[in-house]
Amino acid sequence: MMGRAAAILLLPLASFAQVKLNVIVSGGFSAAYRELAPELEKAAGVTVNTGSGQSQGNGPNTIGAQLRRGVPADVVILSKEGLGELIADGRIAAGTNVDLAQTLVGVAVRAGAAKPDLSSVEAFKQALLHASSITFTSSTVGLYLTNKLFPQLGIYDQIKERITNTGVAAVAKGDAEMAIQPSSELVHVAGTDFAGTIPAEIQYTSVFSAAMVAGSGEPEASKRLIAFLASESAAAAIRNSGMEPSKSR
Repeated sequence: MMGRAAAILLLPLASFAQVKLNVIVSGGFSAAYRELAPELEKAAGVTVNTGSGQSQGNGPNTIGAQLRRGVPADVVILSKEGLGELIADGRIAAGTNVDLAQTLVGVAVRAGAAKPDLSSVEAFKQALLHASSITFTSSTVGLYLTNKLFPQLGIYDQIKERITNTGVAAVAKGDAEMAIQPSSELVHVAGTDFAGTIPAEIQYTSVFSAAMVAGSGEPEASKRLIAFLASESAAAAIRNSGMEPSKSR
């Protein structure tokens, strides 16, 4: 039986000609999205204006904050947790959310630097305790690290003064020793080396989902764009970015 995504992609493109969509993408899915953008526009018959934002948090650049202050958006792509908040806030068109991909939490260091031992929870704990500086973004994984993992390991008070929320770019510049983020945000960053994923016992799987924003003026084109991202045509780019396509696709 043909899947919903495949069926939508078989719709004629004529009605989508000259359609322009506004899409806001969080960092974890950005690498795959950038690779897919040219093919996506062609397959969906649209021109896309793309913005970026964090999935969760309290800052002015979160996707939720942007939608609340009226930033135009037809489609959002972000962590499933962040999407859940948008759904609860009435910002998402009912029934349009689709899981696209998932990725594990990884670690990156500056290119050529010694990689931390990630072979066990204790080894990772010691790497954190001995790191001169640790960075991650204050979005979904950052919330997991600060609110759950570091307290669970009993080290938060010892390392909190060495934590920044600038993300992997700080590692590339030499301003931080270690970045801990979704692997899809780390595997292809110039000036850094990907050290691997954190131990399975303390791992966090980030799921990235797409949905149409409530009130979009281009509902059919929005659904077509989401269907492309959920199709097999997008799978290779998703894997290349350090993620795996969602099994529910």
